[in-house]
Amino acid sequence: MKKIFLIICLTGLYLFSFSQSQQPMISWEKTVHDFGNFKEEAGNQTYDFIFTNTGSMPLYITNVRASCGCTATDYTKEPVAPGTTGFVRVTYNPKNRPGKFNKSVTVSSNTENATTLLRITGDVTPREKGIEDFYPRVFDDLRLRTSHLAMAQVYNKSSKTDTIGIVNMSSETMEISFDNVPPHINISVEPKKLAAKKSNEKHGGKGLITVTYDASKKNDWGFSMDRVSLVINGQKNAQNRLSISATVEEDFSHLTEDERANSPKIEFNNLNFEFGTIKSGEKTSHNFVFTNSGKSDLIIRKIKASCGCTATNPEKMIIKPGETSHITSTFNSVGKKGQQNKTITVITNDPSNPTTVLRVIGNVEEVNN
Repeated sequence: MKKIFLIICLTGLYLFSFSQSQQPMISWEKTVHDFGNFKEEAGNQTYDFIFTNTGSMPLYITNVRASCGCTATDYTKEPVAPGTTGFVRVTYNPKNRPGKFNKSVTVSSNTENATTLLRITGDVTPREKGIEDFYPRVFDDLRLRTSHLAMAQVYNKSSKTDTIGIVNMSSETMEISFDNVPPHINISVEPKKLAAKKSNEKHGGKGLITVTYDASKKNDWGFSMDRVSLVINGQKNAQNRLSISATVEEDFSHLTEDERANSPKIEFNNLNFEFGTIKSGEKTSHNFVFTNSGKSDLIIRKIKASCGCTATNPEKMIIKPGETSHITSTFNSVGKKGQQNKTITVITNDPSNPTTVLRVIGNVEEVNN
């Protein structure tokens, strides 16, 4: 009996060892590579991690995943026969990434230990920044720090000023002027003329564009974007436009505690309308019901939909204390398909909640002809 048991154990051990040997096995030359110290301008750094199939069955790399978008990968796509080698190529892009790095690459295969973690390290010496880095936007031969000046929040009775740095990259004197300037924006440049670039210089004269946004002249509420044309030496280019954005809000900072206690207060029954599924071309409407639970008149300053497909119609613009009203929203699905998420921004004189965002959500099915 003992002999039979011993034979069974030895047979099982043999079969287990045999099955283990009938598998692909991956053996790496190294799993960590240090690129050392190199300059950013040296560009992409690449290393091939080499492996050998030390098993007795073909080896497949099933997936290679980098931990960062700065790291590109490639690998042997064909089956790797027993005794032969393959590679996983890892390329690191140092552009705008100075300093030390430590990135990983996860390799999946059909081996018993299915996952291997490869790692690359190094230290990038930053390149010396040039005029293109500090003035990245290009308007013909003029470079700008930015072409979009975001004023952010501006109170309705105040103004805000900001500047844009500019530099002349041409070999001619440059004179800057502006066109299509709205009344609420004051824009100027100093100096009036930018000196030409000399033959032994990398750039010409530098200057500043100064923009003042006067919200009291805007006569609007919420977010808005204005575009001003920049004219160089009297020449217009439709592409050379400055974008100036601001969000005009009411200034409630002067209110006393008693004034706040007696202020209007807007309360919606529901901020979302989910219309389910409709067919393309159909319309759906909903009343967003709200109440003025405050102690003075609620004034709707502005209602703005995120899409022309969403029409809004308030029952009234002034709501008395304790009064209930509604804003009718109609979504037109013409030309739409798939998931929809449209917003309606409501701006009021409620100091606690001056801006409310309503949402119209649903799905539009395409009609098959």
